[in-house]
Amino acid sequence: MLSEHSPLTVLKGVGPGVATRLASLHLHTLQDLLFHLPLRYQDRTRISPIAASRIGSDIQIEGEVLATELAYGRRRSLLCRLKDASGIISLRFFHFSAAQKNALSPGTRLRCYGEVRGGATGLELYHPEYQFLHAGQEHSLPQSLTPVYPSTEGMQQARLRKLILQTLDLPDTQLQVQDWIPESLRERLGFPPLMDAIRFLHRPPAGDGLTSTLQQLSLGQHPCQRRLAFEELLSHRLCLRRLRAQAEALHAPVMHYQGALQQALRAALPFSLTGAQERVCREIQADLGQGRPMLRLLQGDVGSGKTLVAAMAALQAVETGYQAAIMAPTEILAEQHYLNFSRWLEPLGLKVGWLSGKVKGRKRADQLQAIGDGTAQLVVGTHALFQEDVAFARLGLIIIDEQHRFGVHQRLALREKGASGEHIPHQLVMTATPIPRTLAMSAYADLDCSIIDELPPGRTPVSTLLISNSRRAEVIERIHRACRQGSQAYWVCTLIEESEALQCQAAEVTAQTLAAQLPDLRIGLIHGRMKPTEKTAVMDAFKQGELQLLVATTVIEVGVDVPNASLMVIENPERLGLAQLHQLRGRVGRGALASHCVMLYQSPLSQVSQERLSIMRDSNDGFLIAEKDLAIRGPGQVLGTQQTGLMSFRIADLSRDAGMLEPVRHAAERIQRDYPDRIDPLIRRWLGERELYGNV
Repeated sequence: MLSEHSPLTVLKGVGPGVATRLASLHLHTLQDLLFHLPLRYQDRTRISPIAASRIGSDIQIEGEVLATELAYGRRRSLLCRLKDASGIISLRFFHFSAAQKNALSPGTRLRCYGEVRGGATGLELYHPEYQFLHAGQEHSLPQSLTPVYPSTEGMQQARLRKLILQTLDLPDTQLQVQDWIPESLRERLGFPPLMDAIRFLHRPPAGDGLTSTLQQLSLGQHPCQRRLAFEELLSHRLCLRRLRAQAEALHAPVMHYQGALQQALRAALPFSLTGAQERVCREIQADLGQGRPMLRLLQGDVGSGKTLVAAMAALQAVETGYQAAIMAPTEILAEQHYLNFSRWLEPLGLKVGWLSGKVKGRKRADQLQAIGDGTAQLVVGTHALFQEDVAFARLGLIIIDEQHRFGVHQRLALREKGASGEHIPHQLVMTATPIPRTLAMSAYADLDCSIIDELPPGRTPVSTLLISNSRRAEVIERIHRACRQGSQAYWVCTLIEESEALQCQAAEVTAQTLAAQLPDLRIGLIHGRMKPTEKTAVMDAFKQGELQLLVATTVIEVGVDVPNASLMVIENPERLGLAQLHQLRGRVGRGALASHCVMLYQSPLSQVSQERLSIMRDSNDGFLIAEKDLAIRGPGQVLGTQQTGLMSFRIADLSRDAGMLEPVRHAAERIQRDYPDRIDPLIRRWLGERELYGNV
């Protein structure tokens, strides 16, 4: 008797080599194979006339070869003309053999499947799949849609299909797959039984209603897909709740609020905290005073004052004899935090440590000693903070800024630095990329959430304009006028094909061009390849007003605060996500001056780019923008979680399936209460070994 946990080697045709290739797709057991669902489907259940071919669509045709010849252009190719009663189309092969050329002789009948493209001879199929139709032989059509699976090198679709069908064809008496959702709950939700859903998704039958079935499947809205998406969301929810319970069973340092250091900082500030900052400070204060680890997500729009709230939390830790560490994803943001914390805390008699990959030699040794003997009460740094040779004296609080940019292992490693016995540090996770409520409910079900939903007084809303690159000269003139009148401006060069070198080069060329066009302005340049000291010097000169225009790459996205800068130009904004554009725009409007952000786009814009940039023009609300970003780009991109293990859903899609989150929550509560023995197998089915990742 086989079970869903039987290894794939029980299947015919799976030896050690095939098993290794399947393992690279995370397929180890029969259950893994059954839950390896198609990315899309091909309709090979019917033959279409050649005249029905449309560029960009997949089509299956039958016809007779008229002629086959070698074509010489930029690349040599084999060109085969195919005719049916309705018309003629070309088949083009860039990789071919002499035997293939000879086999495709005039008069041969073929059945072909492929994507229609426009080519030199009109409509063409590039490298179509084809089979020979021999007279007297039966060539029946499939009775179900053809699945296309996620695959890897050396694992052809045909072989994957054969192995999955072999598993599906095992009789129930041989293979048992458990349905862990209680039957009464499943029926109330209107979901089909598990194996019925799986069989349907691997072999959607042809017949009446095929067009609407294909449409439902392509949108992820078929009841069988929703059945599995629900179970996947349920397993994530159960996993996060379990991790929360495990964390609450651990101990953390008790940091009773004393308040002297916080009061001293408040007295030194030239402004008062907003009501929202005060509320969040109280929530954190209460968390730190308990003996269980704080796990709190602090969200706040650009410029809402999260850093100051983090400083208040750090002071509570320091006052009770513990160290606090703040980790930021980039050198420039970490430096900004170091400058802010030093400015606020050193007058109170505290030592702020600094550690990044650029701190070397004697300086590094001194910092490591100060961290190790507790002299550095607050330590600011990049991922260098969790390297092996870093040992804290008494780490009690970890503050992680823009946490979605860190890999899970990095965050886990920093937490381990503060673990002693059963004690682990408190964690405060901050983000200026507002996380939509739907996403927070699912991705952060193990965290308490605080939101700073109020901007400090004196911040002016930024007006956003969309201007085509063809009007570049007008934009440059506008900058010239603003700078001559005493304002300062940013000119942001966006990413070019994910290459930092090309990005920096583009910024250098732009700076030279603008300097030639605006010789009377003082222009600076900042990009990711400059040394920290050079970057700091440029930023300081800009802050002091010595530079009027700063040409920059997206390194200025977070942490840069120049109240006199009231104008920003973002080149090629269509290359960036909405959240990143909102972050960049947040660099202006930090003072009392009316501020403007010009998005200089490259025509023509795609429909999606038009939609995204219109959202930026019409709204300054980070949470609304985040919701729209989620709908357009999906959760993995918004959270930067392709890497985190925990959030990489196989079937569920948080923006599409947001309506399921509430029923999922109720189902999780019922399973925890009435069916606790089903929690483990559900988590194992969908998350496997990734459960550990939730500990961050």
